[in-house]
Amino acid sequence: MNILIVEDEQLGYERLVRLLQDIDPELVILGHTVSIHTTVAWLEKHPAPDLIFMDIELSDGQCFEIFNQLEVTSPIIFTTSYDEYALRAFKVNSVDYLLKPIRKEELQRSLQKWRGFKQADGLTGLQSQIETLLQEFRLRPEVKYRHRFLVKQGQRLLSVEVNEVAWFHADGKLCFIKTRENQRYLIDYSLEELEGMLDPQKFYRINRAYIAHHKSIKNINAYFKGKLILQLSPATENNDVIVSKEKSSAFKKWLGK
Repeated sequence: MNILIVEDEQLGYERLVRLLQDIDPELVILGHTVSIHTTVAWLEKHPAPDLIFMDIELSDGQCFEIFNQLEVTSPIIFTTSYDEYALRAFKVNSVDYLLKPIRKEELQRSLQKWRGFKQADGLTGLQSQIETLLQEFRLRPEVKYRHRFLVKQGQRLLSVEVNEVAWFHADGKLCFIKTRENQRYLIDYSLEELEGMLDPQKFYRINRAYIAHHKSIKNINAYFKGKLILQLSPATENNDVIVSKEKSSAFKKWLGK
């Protein structure tokens, strides 16, 4: 199966590729685009891929503009941090809709669904499946995010409320919580695991080392080559918190939401 990935966050792209390769090493990534403009250009120059993974929020706008500029015949699995786009996404060749951070078991389910459509009617019946997909989405259980974490302080275990957390930090194989009261605790989860536990409206994966609450972001300054440098509160220790050029646009959209 030949795949095009439309994703403007480099970490998100790398994670998706890694998950796809784990699920099926024979999957072929034909291309990677990061914007409406580059996606339209790629689709105009190449044969239609078997499947497209498409992020909804791109660096130059929402991906739906792509469908206004050309006819897209490939089935699509949409990805995004925000479920408000679900109904609109299902109207354009959608096989499924995955909320970030994408989990391996959910990705496997989406690929199985795509293969089921293909075997059933060569994907010509996708539109007839839209209402079924919409109904399925409406019946999905509400996402439950964590309200508290059990943390370690020496030999003691403490319960920390999520609304007390300023940011999470990965240091090598260890991961720590920093609270608004400037307390630091070891936690038994990786940042990748935490992404699926935290409300994406409140917390954002800044880079490989930090997940921050929007209220902990004290200052944002332009950095070289389109990057951003953040000042968190409480302050980090000897670490510049950098948002990459590829992620800066999505970060600013998230912060302004």
